[in-house]
Amino acid sequence: MINLFTGIKNKINSIIWSLFTTGILMLMLAVLVVWTNLMLRLVCGMFFLLIAYTSLYGAYKLHAIKKDIKNHFKI
Repeated sequence: MINLFTGIKNKINSIIWSLFTTGILMLMLAVLVVWTNLMLRLVCGMFFLLIAYTSLYGAYKLHAIKKDIKNHFKI
């Protein structure tokens, strides 16, 4: 049971770090938006890429957690 919770804790921590890093990148890009129109277009594109990456990464980690729970309880 402890191994299950340790694995889940590690995966949740990696999701938290991914969201934190994405937030920092979005904050830096928001500062860059202020200056030029070209940067605005680049930032919009990067924003969509960051959201897509975070969604895919979150889905991957949730799938891994589901798989660990399934293997632990032998469902």
